[in-house]
Amino acid sequence: MTTQPEGGQPRLQLNGPVPDFKAKTTHGEIQLSTWQKDKWVILFSHPADFTPVCTTEFVAFANLKAEMAKRNVALLGNSIDSVYSHIAWVRSIKANFDADVDFPIIADLDMKVAQAYGMIHEASSDTAAIRAVFFIDPKRNLRAMIYYPLNVGRNFDEIVRVVDALQTVDANGVACPANWRPGDKVIVPPPLTTAAAAERVNSKEFEVTDWYFSKKSL
Repeated sequence: MTTQPEGGQPRLQLNGPVPDFKAKTTHGEIQLSTWQKDKWVILFSHPADFTPVCTTEFVAFANLKAEMAKRNVALLGNSIDSVYSHIAWVRSIKANFDADVDFPIIADLDMKVAQAYGMIHEASSDTAAIRAVFFIDPKRNLRAMIYYPLNVGRNFDEIVRVVDALQTVDANGVACPANWRPGDKVIVPPPLTTAAAAERVNSKEFEVTDWYFSKKSL
């Protein structure tokens, strides 16, 4: 469950379940729990259709289609605009930037999704969502989230890197160090007993700096 802070919006917790919802989108009505179909989901919000920074971001998301498909990731956009506005904007992006936005965009006019996910930050705007990115695993648990202000576009290399890191730690039971990218060495979980710590410092299996800090290649 999500917790409810004093301000009224839910507080999502990393590794906790995300709220399910049913919403109108540019691909018809969807319900997250049935639409997801064992995929990872990147749910992201943008402040408004037909705005310059958001347009650059949607072009970037559209151009990531093949890379996201390789990673079993589905994209789902959201803003407090009508489905007609979304459709017109998608068509404009295709006409002006030759980018196919073929993922659904939620028409969140009643702000139900934005409120459920804490996308409305009143210090920034009470009528537009901030640039939030939620990384949701196939079990519908929130694994990471990134927030950007209204006037700064997202770093899409970092979005892909986070997906790669999350899928790597899940598959291998390891951790990823700072600035990790696919192909880099990963962190081996530290030992939990003094005997295991003594054994670790003499390990030939890992690149050991100290008993608590070891790396390996995958």
